[in-house]
Amino acid sequence: MTISSAIPSIGTYTYETIRTDIIFGRLEPDEKLKLDTLKERYHASVSTLREVLSRLASDGFVVAEGQRGFFVAPMSPEDLREIADLRILLECHALKLSFEAGDTDWEGKVVAAHHKLSRMEQRMLAGDTSIREEWKRYDWEFHQALILACGSAELLKVHGTVFDKYLRYQMRTLTFRGNAAAIEHRAFLDAALARDVEKAQTILRVHIRGGVEHSLENPT
Repeated sequence: MTISSAIPSIGTYTYETIRTDIIFGRLEPDEKLKLDTLKERYHASVSTLREVLSRLASDGFVVAEGQRGFFVAPMSPEDLREIADLRILLECHALKLSFEAGDTDWEGKVVAAHHKLSRMEQRMLAGDTSIREEWKRYDWEFHQALILACGSAELLKVHGTVFDKYLRYQMRTLTFRGNAAAIEHRAFLDAALARDVEKAQTILRVHIRGGVEHSLENPT
């Protein structure tokens, strides 16, 4: 790896930073994204910011409204349910492919990812909510590890975008469902190691739909 390939461009860095700030609620739904304000906050040029915001609009995290400018995408219960259904569709397919192709190295990655997530869940169960971003990062890593062997870079990319949209809703209400979520993640691990696709898909549907209902029952 060369030094230049390890350092992201200003545009890439700005894109990732703004996207993360939207996902974790540091930029609010429907908030107007004023270029002058963003220029100071993210230390990027106006032209770079326009490109970044246009890209985020294509991803569905930002809305471009002609002469009115750019706004953080709104949120609604209907949108959450649609995102959840799409995540189930993509992830169920990816799980099947990954379970069929996964080797011993893949199993090791899944086990390691679950171990890290389990440690975070134990802390959350003990009442430590200060680690919510760290917890959700490990949650993402575990779900990503489960489908990592699917063999499709495009599927992983699309799934990543949908997962981030789902995560955005979770972070609005800190939807940690307690021991139920931890039990489901453990069952995911067992199903993966047993290559039990049907069981994993069933757990996934329960897991995601449980998260949706929890979010809708705890509005901000």
